Amino acid sequence: MAFTYFLRDMQTLARIVEHVVPYTSGRSRVRVWDAGCATGQEPYSLAMLFAENMGSFGFKNLRIEATDLDDCSLFGDIIRTGIYREEEVKRMPGELLGKYFKPNESPGCFRISELLRSRVEYRRHDLLTLKSIGEGFSLILCKNVLLHFEQAERIEVIRMFHSSLAPGGFFATEQTQKMPGELAPLFEQVASDAQLFRRLDIV
Repeated sequence: MAFTYFLRDMQTLARIVEHVVPYTSGRSRVRVWDAGCATGQEPYSLAMLFAENMGSFGFKNLRIEATDLDDCSLFGDIIRTGIYREEEVKRMPGELLGKYFKPNESPGCFRISELLRSRVEYRRHDLLTLKSIGEGFSLILCKNVLLHFEQAERIEVIRMFHSSLAPGGFFATEQTQKMPGELAPLFEQVASDAQLFRRLDIV
């Protein structure tokens, strides 16, 4: 299992907040799909930044659906309990650590707050089935997954993401993963320093 940590790739996360928070303002339901969530640091980082920037009304309406290809339920168990090792949280600003984490009974571990845990739910999902987990998503985030697929698979998965987004919704991926040229009519890149795209309607 690859090591990760909270607030990783802050540049992309900052651009997501900049574009997605205004887009979701006033909505009674805000759905986010984190596809390839591993042990939950990324969806919880999203939840934390949305909590800081959406206001209590908006955050109350947020649901982050975290998925991964996990056959042993390890990922789900970690995400549901929200317990993480000190080395996974030590890069965080002190004010966020104090606000959203509490020391756990286990030495060297912290437990994430119920406020954030209540916004994130996990399920197992295989992206290569090309079956979406839903529709009307304001944001789909898929990082460090697409690079493991063949180009044809990558294109079909991103097509599935496009159909799963709400009109004008956003798709984000890792910095090294460029949008395939075949899909250029489906998305508009909205940040020059991040792989963040807005869904375009097909005409």
